[in-house]
Amino acid sequence: MNLTPSEAAAWFAAAAPRLSKLRDRDLFVLPPFPAIAVARDALAGTAIAWGAQDIHPDDAGAHTGDVSAPMLADLGCRYVEIGHSERRRDHGEGDRLLARKVAAILRWHMTPILCVGERTRRPLDLAIRAVTGQLRGALGRLDAAALDALVVAYEPVWAIGVGSQAAPLDHIDAMHESIRRWLARRGAEATRVIYGGSVDPTNAGEIARLEHVDGLFVGRAALDPDAFVRIAGVPVDVRSERWGRIASAS
Repeated sequence: MNLTPSEAAAWFAAAAPRLSKLRDRDLFVLPPFPAIAVARDALAGTAIAWGAQDIHPDDAGAHTGDVSAPMLADLGCRYVEIGHSERRRDHGEGDRLLARKVAAILRWHMTPILCVGERTRRPLDLAIRAVTGQLRGALGRLDAAALDALVVAYEPVWAIGVGSQAAPLDHIDAMHESIRRWLARRGAEATRVIYGGSVDPTNAGEIARLEHVDGLFVGRAALDPDAFVRIAGVPVDVRSERWGRIASAS
């Protein structure tokens, strides 16, 4: 819940000309609802996509204050984030609701970005158990084609927020590998798994180059357009067309 539409316009004026030069990776931004139209106007004609930070699972109805998939699709959104730890914490959102949101996003031909992550720092096996439980609850009924159409954002809750630090590199890579194994067992071949959690210009490159990391999901650091441009432009080795690199600001 940062940046008014006017502030977002200034952000795009500073960042978009430089971001549009990065043609070897996918970039997208997820501004608050009032600034989505600002993003659309600022990014028209570029390869940079835009999207939203949440969605209601129904297409229309008596849900005052909520925003639906057709509304977002009409604004040209390509991505929709769901399941962020703050939504889970502040609004009590659970996996069953998230499964309905995933279905709505896919129904309107947008890309769901499902956030998963353990709440507290714990041994790797327990972290994997917590995250695979979230995956099973939100995505367990999807076929391989639907799984390939979404993005999973691994964000350990203990690595998010002011004063936090990114998870250790070996933990990040192991968690991404376990998420990919869970997806592969269900036939998925192209689901991208990206990392979020205190990504900044000092650690973005080393995280992005980890073997099992397909991209970055940037939060707090992205509020500074100069910082996000630096993060989005980190050198990466694209290992195959299937695992194209991706970076985002939300």
